[in-house]
Amino acid sequence: MGRIVCINNRSCLHHLHTTKTIMESSSLISFSLLFCFSILFFGSNGVEARRAPPSISYLISENLFNSIFLHKDDNACPARNFYNYTSFIQAAKCFPSFGNTGDIATRKREIAAFLAQISHETTGGWATAPDGPYAWGLCFKEEINPQSNYCDSTNTQWPCYPGKSYHGRGPIQLSWNYNYGPAGKAVGFDGLRNPEIVANHSLIAFKTGLWFWMTEQSPKPSCHDVMVGKYVPTEADLAANRTAGYGLVTNIINGGLECGIPNDARVNDRIGFFQRYAQLFKVDTGPNLDCANQKPF
Repeated sequence: MGRIVCINNRSCLHHLHTTKTIMESSSLISFSLLFCFSILFFGSNGVEARRAPPSISYLISENLFNSIFLHKDDNACPARNFYNYTSFIQAAKCFPSFGNTGDIATRKREIAAFLAQISHETTGGWATAPDGPYAWGLCFKEEINPQSNYCDSTNTQWPCYPGKSYHGRGPIQLSWNYNYGPAGKAVGFDGLRNPEIVANHSLIAFKTGLWFWMTEQSPKPSCHDVMVGKYVPTEADLAANRTAGYGLVTNIINGGLECGIPNDARVNDRIGFFQRYAQLFKVDTGPNLDCANQKPF
């Protein structure tokens, strides 16, 4: 998360080499799907729910999805044919509040905001790109030339596994062992021993992006709560001018590098995606699009 992908490069993709690993991955995916269905039809205490929430497919059709990501399957994109509509919709079902909170405009705006942020994280666009720079989201599935293995050895709760790299992968560019560990636990894979699956399985990839979006990581609120009006600023937030809006979501994702900087190109890129997508969804963007006057968390 928070790294601009170098365009005109190619990913160094990691593949699942052994039959054992593939079998383990399949078991984890099956468990993840089973867990997802149990959340949809049963409450946390196992009591049968009255009905599952509606799929967000009524708000974002496959045609709209493809018109948003015009070039994700171009030959020039290393993630060609990876980020498919079906996986996105299935992943969203595992997070029933996503795109299902508030009025219709709020729901559409949240979906647009999520897709805009992951588009920046995976962009393959440039200023003079065909159809403009904001038509090239979901072009990459893995960080190019990672600067390190993103292992925080001081984190004992989610210890790094020898030989594994926790660099950016998937639509949100999930990074660091302290994110891979809890993400895997939440959606059903071993994030510490098998981080590569985020770049090798589309459904798991989208789930990690939505997990990050929906999960509060104190002192940060969740991106979801910000976009649906549930964010309640603390005294520290007020002092830091962390006001609700798309700019605060950028602060949550990568504020340490991008916020508190006037006219930051990375922030402007995120805004550009959001403005285009909001127009396609036929909703307004809401206020506070940037984080230039916000202090990072």
